[in-house]
Amino acid sequence: MTDYNFRGISQSNRGASGTVYEETRYNVIPDWQLYVGSQYWSVALPTNPSCECDLYGGIRPTFGPVAFDFGFIYYWYPKERQVFLDAAGHGILANTGNIWTLRDTDYYEGYGKVTYEAMKDRLWFGANFYYSPDWLNTGAYGAYGSVTAKVSGPAVKVNIGPVDELGWYLSGEFGHYWLGTTDLILGSVNLPDYNTWNLGLAITYKTFTFDFRYYDTDLSKTECFALTGDLHGLNGGGGALGSSNWCNPAFVLAAKFDITGANLK
Repeated sequence: MTDYNFRGISQSNRGASGTVYEETRYNVIPDWQLYVGSQYWSVALPTNPSCECDLYGGIRPTFGPVAFDFGFIYYWYPKERQVFLDAAGHGILANTGNIWTLRDTDYYEGYGKVTYEAMKDRLWFGANFYYSPDWLNTGAYGAYGSVTAKVSGPAVKVNIGPVDELGWYLSGEFGHYWLGTTDLILGSVNLPDYNTWNLGLAITYKTFTFDFRYYDTDLSKTECFALTGDLHGLNGGGGALGSSNWCNPAFVLAAKFDITGANLK
């Protein structure tokens, strides 16, 4: 993907990123499914972890056109480094006692999701809610709620080499993030709540998906800096002082490939 955008905020310094995932599912009965999985993302964050490693699991009950999903996800950031500030406000790795980042930003969320299939194989509406009592290990709670919609159109006949038919869909999301106050060691900062939204067109061919998507938030550049700790906004960081563009509007192209047990047979 051209940017790893998570809830409106770049996790890859507005640059390219990649991800790989696996998920194992077990149908207890036809409409009740258990699952566990993991997903690994390349990131460029202030603490410079080797990846964002998501470990998750839950249960998916389905009642006719209504599908639920309840579970937990753990965000693991291995090999992080802690950043401190020197007297001039530069970000450095030496322990000056002036903490800019934590040495460990791992955290977890519990979540609940629901999707309603309003028109079979054509139209879906959804709602999601995630909650963490200790967002990014800062001591602040984080609650994220969103609504989604997706419409799938009829397949389009094409004649491009071996490609004879393409699928497509439009999808979008509007979400709000409620964030609390950090621990005293981080200055007891009241983190800014914000709205975020995305809208995109996806083109599908067999197991491939090409997604063109617009992301945005209502965060200012100074609020974005306070929320992300973007090192570019520090003295000598290479960007505008006290500012971050990680929450700015972004157009993201993602190319995806999914294989399942059925695909492999």
